[in-house]
Amino acid sequence: MPKDLILEPTTLWDFPKQSYGKNPKGNWKFNGVTPAGVIYNLIKRYTKEGDLIVDPMCGSGTTIDVCKEENRKVIGYDISPTRQDIIQNDSRKIPLDDNSVDMVFIDSPYGDNIKYSDNLNCIGKISCEKKEFYQELEKVVIEIKRILKNDKIVSWVIGDHWRSNSGFIPVGIKIYQILEKHFKPLDIVCLTRRNQTSNTLLWKQRAIKNNFYLRGFKYLFIMKKWLFFERDNYRCVICGKGRAEGVEIQVDHIKPKELGGKAEIENGQTLCAQHNFQKKYYKQTETGKRMFIRLYDLAKKNKDKKLMKFCEDILRVYEKDGINGHIVWEK
Repeated sequence: MPKDLILEPTTLWDFPKQSYGKNPKGNWKFNGVTPAGVIYNLIKRYTKEGDLIVDPMCGSGTTIDVCKEENRKVIGYDISPTRQDIIQNDSRKIPLDDNSVDMVFIDSPYGDNIKYSDNLNCIGKISCEKKEFYQELEKVVIEIKRILKNDKIVSWVIGDHWRSNSGFIPVGIKIYQILEKHFKPLDIVCLTRRNQTSNTLLWKQRAIKNNFYLRGFKYLFIMKKWLFFERDNYRCVICGKGRAEGVEIQVDHIKPKELGGKAEIENGQTLCAQHNFQKKYYKQTETGKRMFIRLYDLAKKNKDKKLMKFCEDILRVYEKDGINGHIVWEK
């Protein structure tokens, strides 16, 4: 292990220098350059020697330099390569086979706040105020999921946005929500931001005077690929609807974690957003169904036809929508 690095034990990472060791990793002058210590920590935790790491937005090549020094295979792509060992490619279409990569690292643009390249197709030329920005990055997410092996890791660095004309935009949260649709979250790390142009006394004084905050950190989202969607054919196991019908699908624990359910593929299933929402609130609906069954039985005993009809109408809704089917209503 390099003398000036440790394996980080907490979710707060701070690297005073962009590089480490005798040999430089990437170019510290490159706009949006990633601290090499971030990549070092990730590959040490989640990969082994000989594994293939891919960086779809390789920038100045930091990922390549770290991986080679740690005996990992590596492919770096960028829409506007800065050196010969970076392959020119748009990250929305990665030229690799399905399920062929052991880890993906990406430090993506978080808007058009800085100039990443002159390429007109660069996602970094789209404002994070536009819906298009998130739509294009989701295309990258889908490609990463395609090339990544099952149970392997994608690590995504992203920052939030603030400008006087637009105010605060939670770019990181929006990207997290996209990632969560396709991967299982493992953790979130806070990366201290250093060497940014606003990290000066003048900007700090402006922030206090005008009552806004300078961006002090970036997010590092660590996610794992699970095969629930593929196994369940991208369809809800309850209603059978899926992406082909324009329905949002989500990963669900069959046995909830709070009841001892494990984070294993056998304990996972694909649900549409509607049925996942219903399942989360089944305990409340169970109480309601049991109450109306008791009320129905009481009305039947007292020959209260009006109340019986009222309870029947409600209980038929339960049956029609398949809610709490394990609670039997004996008519």
